[in-house]
Amino acid sequence: MSSNSESRASMKTLILSLYAPSSIFSICHGFLIPILPLYLISIGASYGMVGLALAGEGVGMIIGDIPAGMLLRRYNHKWVMIVGLASLTVSVLALILDINVFTVIFFRIIAGFGSALFSVSRHAYVADISRLGNRGRIISVFGGLMRVGDLIGPAVSGVVAAAFGMDSAFILFGVACTAALAMIYLYTPQSYTPSDQQECATGKETGKKNHLWDTIKNNYYVLLTAGSGQFFVQMIRQAKLSIIPLYASQVLDLDVQAVGFIMSIAQVFDIVLFYPAGVIMDRWGRKFAIVPSFFIQAVGMALVPLSTGFSSLLLVNSIISFGNGLSSGSMLTIGADLAPKESRGEFLGLWRLIGDGGKTGSPLIVGAIAEVVSLPVAAIVMSGAGFISTLINIFLVPETLKKPAPAAKKPVA
Repeated sequence: MSSNSESRASMKTLILSLYAPSSIFSICHGFLIPILPLYLISIGASYGMVGLALAGEGVGMIIGDIPAGMLLRRYNHKWVMIVGLASLTVSVLALILDINVFTVIFFRIIAGFGSALFSVSRHAYVADISRLGNRGRIISVFGGLMRVGDLIGPAVSGVVAAAFGMDSAFILFGVACTAALAMIYLYTPQSYTPSDQQECATGKETGKKNHLWDTIKNNYYVLLTAGSGQFFVQMIRQAKLSIIPLYASQVLDLDVQAVGFIMSIAQVFDIVLFYPAGVIMDRWGRKFAIVPSFFIQAVGMALVPLSTGFSSLLLVNSIISFGNGLSSGSMLTIGADLAPKESRGEFLGLWRLIGDGGKTGSPLIVGAIAEVVSLPVAAIVMSGAGFISTLINIFLVPETLKKPAPAAKKPVA
């Protein structure tokens, strides 16, 4: 087979096994962005309970991240992805039942556990099939597709929920995720061999049984420094998903359809930058994309309390989305760069655990501050998290793009 044919076959596999199902999943995720906060308010939840319920998925992800990494040592990427996405789908469909806020929290935790299995296995799969020189572009496209979902999903679910009720958005989620599951089953290759089997097959069994502890011991400094950046990065990113819909509906008194459009239209600014973000990361370095990204997001979040209507909130959300677009796929790329090959699953499980801690803490903090003080104050606090992430990425996070040294000039005879 020629190199061009191999390249086309590789791209076809990448599209069908990763990009297409990830696009469907991201649209499904987008369905829930404007719906979940309003759904919780509709069943009588307070701001604090809304924050707790929105954090439920993060709690489930925290519970599932490390087991997901450990499963990848023994099982194929494909089957861990399938089990995770199937669990997530069932838990969202369960929301159409007549349930109270505590049951919603339970199902959101189950959704988070499934999401952890799906996300960690997918992250490891991308790390395995990419190289350092093209990883930023491959993952930025992947991150861009996730943003496409945040563009399409909220607008679609907002219109559908306004016309047919909120339960219709959950049913649509289930149907679409079933299509993504079918694509993963049909097109994800099974050639990957778990690392334990690789060691045995090559006669290199190390005798180590506590792979997770070894991973922590050998990478604790990176997990502490770069991991702290990942924590605050995910906190500021997640803040938008809870603050903007609540601010629009509760402070500005906008309806569910308007909330959906605010979330979707702003994503255009996010999406147009996903490929340039990958080029920046692969050409100049990961930090050239990350540092300006989170500074801009922090400034945008600080402007939320100045919004007075649909147009001004849309403008502020667009600034935040523009900043987020500059770092499309950046945390996935850095995690893949830093992950040691011999314990990639465990490392990425820990990496995502740290990030999911930030995701989980964000809505809890937003809900608590909004309950005790106000939503505008919650936005200011989350802006502070963005500035902290900027400083950490400047001073503590290493640059993981290692460029080859220039060849030495031959002496002139």
